[in-house]
Formats: sequence, structure tokens, C-alpha cells
Amino acid sequence: MLDAIRKHTTGWMAKAILALITVPFALFGIDSYLNQAGSNVAVAKVNGDKISIQEYGNAIENVRNRMQADGKVDATMLDSPQLKQSVLDGLITRRLVNAEINKSNFKISDEQLSQHILGMPEFQDGGKFSEEIYQKTLAQNKLTATKFENEQRNNLLTQQARDGLAALVFVPKSIAAQTLQFAHQQREVSAAEIKTAQYLSQVKVTPEQIKAYYDLHKDKFVVPEQVKLEFALLSAASLVAQMKVNDAEVKEFYDANTAKFQNDEQRHASHILIGIGGGTNKDKAAAKEKAAGILAELKKNPKIFAELAKKYSQDPSGAKGGDLGTFGRGAMVKPFDDAVFSMKVGQMSDLVESEFGYHIIRLDGISGQNTSFDSLKLQIKGELSWQKAQAKYAELADDFSNTVYEQSGSLKPAADKFGLQLQTSGWLSRDDGAKFFKNEKLMNAAFSDAALKEKRNTEAIEISPNNMVSARVIDHKDSAPRSFDEVKAGIEAVLKLEQAVKLATDKGIADLAKLKAGDAGKDLEWIPPVMVDRKNAQGLTDIVMSQVFKMDASKLPAYAGFVNGKSSYTIVKILSVSDALAKDDEAKKTAEAELQAAVAAEYVSAYGESLKAKSDVVVNRKLLETKAAE
Repeated sequence: MLDAIRKHTTGWMAKAILALITVPFALFGIDSYLNQAGSNVAVAKVNGDKISIQEYGNAIENVRNRMQADGKVDATMLDSPQLKQSVLDGLITRRLVNAEINKSNFKISDEQLSQHILGMPEFQDGGKFSEEIYQKTLAQNKLTATKFENEQRNNLLTQQARDGLAALVFVPKSIAAQTLQFAHQQREVSAAEIKTAQYLSQVKVTPEQIKAYYDLHKDKFVVPEQVKLEFALLSAASLVAQMKVNDAEVKEFYDANTAKFQNDEQRHASHILIGIGGGTNKDKAAAKEKAAGILAELKKNPKIFAELAKKYSQDPSGAKGGDLGTFGRGAMVKPFDDAVFSMKVGQMSDLVESEFGYHIIRLDGISGQNTSFDSLKLQIKGELSWQKAQAKYAELADDFSNTVYEQSGSLKPAADKFGLQLQTSGWLSRDDGAKFFKNEKLMNAAFSDAALKEKRNTEAIEISPNNMVSARVIDHKDSAPRSFDEVKAGIEAVLKLEQAVKLATDKGIADLAKLKAGDAGKDLEWIPPVMVDRKNAQGLTDIVMSQVFKMDASKLPAYAGFVNGKSSYTIVKILSVSDALAKDDEAKKTAEAELQAAVAAEYVSAYGESLKAKSDVVVNRKLLETKAAE
């Protein structure tokens, strides 16, 4: 149940998927221009029904726009492969749900459709539906009324199906109460480390121990098997120069994406964030008081901004002196966005409150401006050329694969056919080659019997989006043992570290036993206590947080210890436990609603998975990875 809450109430990715199978903001950008080269190539097929590149591209853009409008997502997420995969999953689910809707003869009446469109805010003028705005908006987006109304009818049918599933949700009160108590519990935590490094000087390793280790592990000290490779690379980048894009295509793309180009101004800012913690009125007051104190210090001496950000900020940017880098309008939450785009370079804000806490913002720079067609012409032409090159690459990939397989005695026929240059590597082990090509699969193929003994080309392998390689072994060396003198220094370091880890662990276990027996543990260096919950780590590492909520806190203070890799033995102490919802009725109602929504999302997700299980879904993985690299 807790996993469901984390997945469906806080996960931006889950919200993106869910958005695709609810009624979307389906007007603006629906028919925006995408390059037509290769647009008939399917990203996926659902029971034979194609999901085209154009539909996929439009869906990506719509989800990005919606998430930016919400202002609750890091800008880096908008271009992540995970989001793009999620969008495709949503499109597939939508196709399957639509098919079930048709099969079940669900209907939306003309009256229902009319009421929906009349109520859409995009067509309102002074709170009333405007026929003029309606027709003008459709014309701007190259939509006929019939096409738009059909799309809206389909969207409403999908929502009808989803709402029907959500209506089935039932969570017993006792289970809901227990779940929310665990999910929103706060624990006051401190931790102490017994560091391995402090014991290294106490460790002594004899030459006999080093030699014994070498003799026992000789199989680990070998120069690995190596090959020299000749390889051919088919790359979308090399096809760009062959792609032709005329001025009419460039202008059409610009006109279809005018809104995208109208606000290219970027802001470079830094901030200090003091988090609200549990979100109660008391927490907010404490956070505001702390932030106000920091602001007062900065007004006296603005030059210590980075220093105070590193010391106090509860945002990851604090480690970089609060530097957030450069971003455009809409990338941040609205209060932050409004503040930073109203500031002058070098100016520092007063306290800015957002859902994350209290921000102190400094504007470090402004770049970019509203851009004209002439200034963007070359950039757009390059983007369209790249799109065409990607589509051409997708068309050639299968032919390249077939050629290196059918003429496996040499790479020259493939090189000649596709105009590729044959390249030669240095000596490569499996690991070296995997790093060089950034692909393990290719090196596994290069070290196969077919490549080593039969001297065949490897299969054509896509080593990264838009890059496909076939290789051929031209020389080979077997593995050979390393001498004792080559490795003895490394063995000595390993043995010292192992013994230091044992000493630190023994000390940690002894200290933990004393603490549990009532010893105060004053000789340990405890970090200042912090109040954490499952969403707010307050600077604690993931491995510490994983221990915090596993510990039995029925008797306080509670202690637990664990070996933290080879760096330390860490002891965690829980000082107090509280229920964040106990005294905040509003927060409790919100949490109950979130739980209900999480379970509803599980229902919808399970329904989608059940449809996929009994359907024929084929994903064009090569093309998807190509789009994910854009």
C-alpha cells in the first residue's frame, strides 16, 4: 500500500502516464507540424493499429506542456528517456481502452459533448462561450470542427471508462488509517559514523600475507583476453548532410510552433531553500523564522550567499552554493517563477513561499530573447534535417544488418554499399571494449566463437540511439597471468582496507551494544538531530533512510547499526516519533484523498496491464530509442 502511495501520489512519471489516459488538453499542439519524412513509420503497433511518429511526438509535447504549466517538475525530467517511455505506454493503454470502449458500445450523447465544449476555458470570453474564439482557435490549429469534436468525444469516452474504474475503489477505514499513519510518520533521527579511514594507520600487512593472498587468488591477476577490431559504423549523424530541407518546410514548422519560440529568455539564478518539513503550521513558522534569519545575514553581507547556501539550503543545489543553472519561464513552481522573472541581475529577493518551503533567490544573469523567424531559420533547418536523418537511419538499419550478416566474411561490402569508412581499434579486452563502444553486447559478440574462430562479422548492434556497429576481429591475444611484483602493491592496499573495515565494524558493534544497554554514547560524533519522513530526508543518505523506517521505534531512544560499504560502520538513533496528521485535519483529508487516488491509479494501471496481456503489442524499439535521444 505504501508503495502505491509513493508511486501514484508523488511520482511525476505516474502522473504523466495517467494524464495520457484521461481527458488531455487536446487542442493546442494536436496538429502542430512535424517533419513528414518517415512519419508513416510506426513507433508501436497495438493489435495492428499503428502509433505513428507524429502522434508520439505530439503526445510528448502535450505532456511536457502540461507538466510545465503545473510547475511541479524539474526541467531535466522533461527530456528524460523515462518520461518518453511513459508517454508511449500511455498511448498504448489509450488505444487498448478505446478498443474496449467500442466493444462495449459506450456512448457520449451530442448534448454531453456540447456541454463539455461550451465549458472549455480555451473558448471563454468573459466567462461565456465565444463562437468567434472557437472558430479562430480551430483555424489556428488546422482543425475542422468535426475532427475536433470527434477527438473530444473519444476523450470523454476514455474518461467515462476511467471514472467507472475509480468508482470501484474501496479502502477499509482501519487499513486506510494504519497506512496513512505509517506513510506520514515523522522520526527525529541522528547518526554517527565509525570511519574505516581512521583505522588504516593501525593496520600492518606482512610480505607473507601479501604473497599468500597472491597464491590463493592467482586466477584474479591476469591480463584479460584481448582483440583488435575492424568496425563499420552506421550513424544518423553522418546522414544529416544528405538531407534536404526547403524554406517552405522551415517556415511551416516555425508557424506551427510560434508559441514555442516566443519566449526564449533564460534566467540564471541561485537560491537557498528552507523546507517546511511536516507542513504543519508550527513547521511553517519555524522554517519562516529560520529563513528570515538567513535573509537578514545576507542583507548585511550579500557576498556570503554561496557559503550560507552550502550551510543551510535543503535543496540539492545547496552543494553548489545554491546555483540552479539556467532555465526558462515555466520551468519552476509559480511563486518562484514569478519572483525570478521580475528581478534584475544581481538582485536578491525577499522570502518567497512555495509548496517546498521558503526561498531566498538571487538573479545571476539573463540570456536569450524573443526570437524572430530569420534568427531561427538555420536552427530549425538543422532540427528538421536531424529528424529526416533519424528517419533515414531507421529505414537503413535493417538493410545494414542484413548486409553484414549475409556477407559475413568481410565488412567491405557493407562499407561500400552505405558509404562508410572502416575503422580499426587498438587492443581491447571485453571491459575496455565495452567502455570504448559503451556497449557490452557488441563485445560479447566480438569474443564469440563465430567472431574469433570463424572470422565472421558480428551482428549489427545499436550501441546507442542512432548508432549501429558491426565489428570483425583482425587480431587476438589469449589471457596471461600478471607477475607478483606487478600486483603486490594493490594487494597490500586491499588487505589493509579489509582489516580496517573489520576494526571499524568491531568498534561499531561494541558501541551499539553499549548504547542499547543504556550507555549515552558521548564519545561518538553524532550529527545534529533532524526530523524526517518518507518524503523528506533532510540531507540523510538513502542507505541511512532505508534503516530509519525499518527500525523498531516502540522503545526510545532506538538504535541500529550497519556496515556502510567499506567507508564506515554507521549507527542510527531515533529520538522521537510523531504522527504528522494527528493535529492537522486539513492535511489528513488531503492524505486520505491521495490514498484514494493512489488506489484508483492502481486499478487503472492493473486494468491497462490486463488489456496488454491479452493483446498483440509490438514496440519499434530502435525508433523509440532514436526519439528518446532527441
